[in-house]
Amino acid sequence: MNLPLWLKEYFQENHILYFRFLIVKKLTDQQKGSMLAFVAVIFITPDSLFIRLSNIDTWGLVFYRGIIPFVTVFLGMLLIYKLNFFKILFSSGYHGLIYIGTFSITNITFVVSIQNTNVANTLVMIATAPMLSAILSSIFLKEPPDRKTLISIIITFFAVIYIFFDSLKLGNFYGDILGFVTAIGLAIGAVTIRSAKTKNLVPAAVVGKLLVATFALFFIESFILIKKDLIIVPLMCILCVAIPFVLVTIAPRFISAAEVNLFFLLETIIGPIWVWLIIKEQPSIETLQGGMVIITTIAIHSFLKLKNSQVRHN
Repeated sequence: MNLPLWLKEYFQENHILYFRFLIVKKLTDQQKGSMLAFVAVIFITPDSLFIRLSNIDTWGLVFYRGIIPFVTVFLGMLLIYKLNFFKILFSSGYHGLIYIGTFSITNITFVVSIQNTNVANTLVMIATAPMLSAILSSIFLKEPPDRKTLISIIITFFAVIYIFFDSLKLGNFYGDILGFVTAIGLAIGAVTIRSAKTKNLVPAAVVGKLLVATFALFFIESFILIKKDLIIVPLMCILCVAIPFVLVTIAPRFISAAEVNLFFLLETIIGPIWVWLIIKEQPSIETLQGGMVIITTIAIHSFLKLKNSQVRHN
């Protein structure tokens, strides 16, 4: 088993984790990537709800969504990797620089988009990320999607178009455009990770979070968190931001960028449902109908891909 030197040294000091690592090692790449992407999206789904429940201004929210995950994950990685954290960061090269850039931009545009349009609109625009990922992967990685993934992308893309008709009628163009920019950033980021499968880009994502917080400093009006924001903001930043961004940064190393972003389409329907249940912002009937098509497509796609990977593994 050829492991990086830093990982070998870490496992020599942590035998229990090494045992768990061996269990995970038995999973196929498809199983690992699908599991990471699915768990990440489940953590992300209440994110839009938390953003709407918070009373903090947009740039204050961007700041805390940068600084809290940065501190949390940075300290965690220092405990795991110690000074190797910086070695891993600097060894990521231009892949790391690209990922820092795209990761920073998407973190800012997502929040500003949510604040300027309906939650469903932003999530629908982000749902174009799988199509964009497939196009970029075909061009730059010579990794076109297989037939199952391509069919899934086409079906979900038309479901997005169906849902987006309602968005266009409402005229939320500024928020929708920023949502689309977020989708482009997600696609570029996933393709970048996929092209650097042997590199750990989590440290680059950590730096990206620091840049997000630094950028927000120029626009923030107040750092004060009051009443329910004292609970909502830190909870959101850890559960819906810190944990998912680590998982999402790792997942494309095992499955294609398009497949990773396919899982994000689950948020297109689950996110608005959280908002609907808690603050009564009802999604359109088109969002619900298109969302059911998306969920069904992803479920079938994932089942077939996992089944095929298990057959090859055996």
